[in-house]
Amino acid sequence: MAVKMSRKSFDEAFERLKETYVIYAPKRFPKEGRYVDTDVVRYGVVERGKEIVYDAKSDYPAKEVIGPITETLFYFTDDEYRERKTDSKPVLIFARACDINAFKRQDRIYLENGGFEDSYYRKMRDRISFALMECPDKGWDTCFCASMKGNIVEDKDYIFGLQLEPETVKVDIKKGSLEEVFKGEEMEYSVPLVTENSRKVELPVIPNKDIQQQVKNLDLWKEYDKRCLMCGSCTIACSTCTCYTSYDMHYTPDSNAGERRRISASCHIDGYTDMAGGHTFRSTAGERMRFKTMHKVHDFKKRFGGEHMCVGCGRCDDRCPVFISFSTLINKLTHETEKLTGGSK
Repeated sequence: MAVKMSRKSFDEAFERLKETYVIYAPKRFPKEGRYVDTDVVRYGVVERGKEIVYDAKSDYPAKEVIGPITETLFYFTDDEYRERKTDSKPVLIFARACDINAFKRQDRIYLENGGFEDSYYRKMRDRISFALMECPDKGWDTCFCASMKGNIVEDKDYIFGLQLEPETVKVDIKKGSLEEVFKGEEMEYSVPLVTENSRKVELPVIPNKDIQQQVKNLDLWKEYDKRCLMCGSCTIACSTCTCYTSYDMHYTPDSNAGERRRISASCHIDGYTDMAGGHTFRSTAGERMRFKTMHKVHDFKKRFGGEHMCVGCGRCDDRCPVFISFSTLINKLTHETEKLTGGSK
């Protein structure tokens, strides 16, 4: 069932949704952008429908809802610990198709990797439902979701889809109970998925370990020794990067009371591969770029099957301060790999 409604009616429906859900959506934070006097669009709790930014891609992904840059896991004293308090209210996230697919990739890492589940992730994940937001016909200029199959979602992936316009809203209802929430003129509508982007990516095929070793030694990676700043901006903006580190924060220097925090980590920054004795793997920018790239377009799929880790949201391209294009890098890697394999798939 689908309905068309005025923005006023949608705002009323939004208030009804708030009775059931804590609602997260892309919203504008004035004067908090990376340049002077600029805004940033990122996910946060929204109290009114008009706060939702629908006509721009968010600068940061929806993963911040479930995995903020810093979060407290539990509190401890000398002889006991207590997990943080969590809200039991269901969570509704207004998200694009790529971000919904990114959550599926994160599920593989947090819930299926290594034979055990991350209990903190699981508790939050079980509370989440999605509202699918319509994208422009070809996405935005840095999107390459169609190449990565990050554009494809199924009806079961979201409880309603919507097209937000200045005066009207179209809602495609997938969950029957929401028919009482969204009241409007019935119509034929389903959220159109992006089928083609302006930016296209060809993916590398690495058939065996011998080719993989040759890929590791490509001169291609040395280009990024000079270009990449190793700042980690791309991994923080990435919707599928899941690496983190943890540390114990003591409230006073001589106290055993404190809290354990989980903090987002980046394979691009110093310290990520530090080991006892001062040893460090992947010390150059090119080596770190290679590690990330191979994880996104080879290793993840090899380990779990299905799709590649990258969903093609393009936020890494958007956020890089020196304009490194990850989509261009993938195409370069594919070209070099085809030379190694003689073009065989």
